[in-house]
Amino acid sequence: MKTVKEITIDLQQTDQYEKWMEDIKVDERAGVQKAWTSWLNRYEKQQKLIEEHQMKIHFDKSYKPFEGANIAGVDEAGRGPLAGPVVTAAVILPEDCEALFGINDSKQLTKMQRAKFAETIKQHALSYSIHFQSVEAIDELNIYEATKQSMKESVQTLHIKPDYCLLDAMEISIDIPQSSIIKGDAKSLAIAAASILAKHARDEYMEQLHNEYPQYGFDQHAGYGTKQHLEAIEKFGPTVHHRKSFEPIKSMIIK
Repeated sequence: MKTVKEITIDLQQTDQYEKWMEDIKVDERAGVQKAWTSWLNRYEKQQKLIEEHQMKIHFDKSYKPFEGANIAGVDEAGRGPLAGPVVTAAVILPEDCEALFGINDSKQLTKMQRAKFAETIKQHALSYSIHFQSVEAIDELNIYEATKQSMKESVQTLHIKPDYCLLDAMEISIDIPQSSIIKGDAKSLAIAAASILAKHARDEYMEQLHNEYPQYGFDQHAGYGTKQHLEAIEKFGPTVHHRKSFEPIKSMIIK
């Protein structure tokens, strides 16, 4: 009979249910049952991820106008912050690429996970494009219009023209059929991938901005209106990277 330690190691080294586990289920040793419960939890979590991944793939395929059509996912990052650009991305993914397993809405991932997935997406995507919309354009056009124009630019600079576009709760003026999907980054693999590319690119930009303006803490809040950020604006005033059309910056400038 194997020891508890040996059984624990065996369970840690496999992700699939195997016949020898039948004996584990009826092993009355407390240590074995603890290891078995831990493995079951991990297995069920993995199965849920697989199911969600397949649902996202099926969702995207359901919009293909014909077999082999290229679907582009489009999303943005940074509509709400008081500083920095809004960043949009468009991406066309290959069909059933195992390397893309685990891709999710960027808000559900850590910064390290986004960085890793962003690299994987860039390596395997058929085409991707990232666009930075400046603070000046945001102030001139308004954030909604500036985001739409940035999304349009992202789509138009893909080196493969998509046959259909899926956008996260937006519509843009392009000569390509499109659908606006509410909470699209949670339903579509392509939109989730675009979300990751946009968020990761913007995070990198704001970290670089932090090196230039360390007193604002851009590496911590990415330009959002946190207490820390608002206190820094009050103390040091807005920079050229702050959105003059956003409050409280707008009122500070008028004064």
